[in-house]
Amino acid sequence: MWRFFLLLFIALLSFGSAAAAQSGTAIRVMSFNIRYNEPRDGVNAWPNRKQKVADVIRFHKADLVGVQEAQIGQLRDLEKLLPGFAWCGVGRTDGKEDGEFSAVIYRRDRFRLLECKTIWLSETPDVAASKGWDAAYPRIVTWAKLRDNYSKKTFFHFNTHFDHVGVKARTESAKMITGRIRAASGGVQSILTGDLNVKEDTEAYKTLQATDSGIKDAKYVSKNRHFGGTSTFNAFKEMQPGMKIDYIFVTPRIIVIEHGVLSDNWDGLWASDHLPVLAEIEIG
Repeated sequence: MWRFFLLLFIALLSFGSAAAAQSGTAIRVMSFNIRYNEPRDGVNAWPNRKQKVADVIRFHKADLVGVQEAQIGQLRDLEKLLPGFAWCGVGRTDGKEDGEFSAVIYRRDRFRLLECKTIWLSETPDVAASKGWDAAYPRIVTWAKLRDNYSKKTFFHFNTHFDHVGVKARTESAKMITGRIRAASGGVQSILTGDLNVKEDTEAYKTLQATDSGIKDAKYVSKNRHFGGTSTFNAFKEMQPGMKIDYIFVTPRIIVIEHGVLSDNWDGLWASDHLPVLAEIEIG
């Protein structure tokens, strides 16, 4: 008898996931480090990649995209290439348009932006351009409070890019962000996307996955198996095994239907030196 109820429970979970996708309330979330505009990248410089980046977002039908390393010119290019999208965020250097953004890009017909805020990952989070702990650069987290026009549900999308040098900075950034998610959400569900510059065996990742963090790696709570490889970094060359440094996290009542790492390329040319991570979710 217990086997019958177990199978029934599994079937109901599968049905719920399929129903969410078919009903149109499922949201496709992407984390994508698009690589800053560096002319020395040659054939991989931004003017040669911008259409590819836009095509990845369009083809995979992303509704929300957390981008990292985006500069204001790149965001304006994507505005033109993806006319159905809007974005929010500020540059990390001056809190306006200078420096890299951790912007949240969203479908204008799907979501209404209720609030957008950026803080610096440092001991002085409200001071623009402040560096924290042992970080090499100022680092930020931007979040958007959004209302889904389809499901009528409100949620937060946090997006960040951890420092590539500071070990302490990454761990402290993880603590700060999980604290902000708990404080800012007030019971509203949240998504976190980001290039964390860490692998799963690090203290920063473990901090994000801790029992009291309030979030879980979408890869491990997906109803369907993870799709794609285990690395997200290619350096515009071959994939580097074990270099999974880009992530999507969700709060407990968010159902993750699918999760994958997308390895699209154009005859060996990549859209970025990072692969995008995609999750299809349902706000529970």
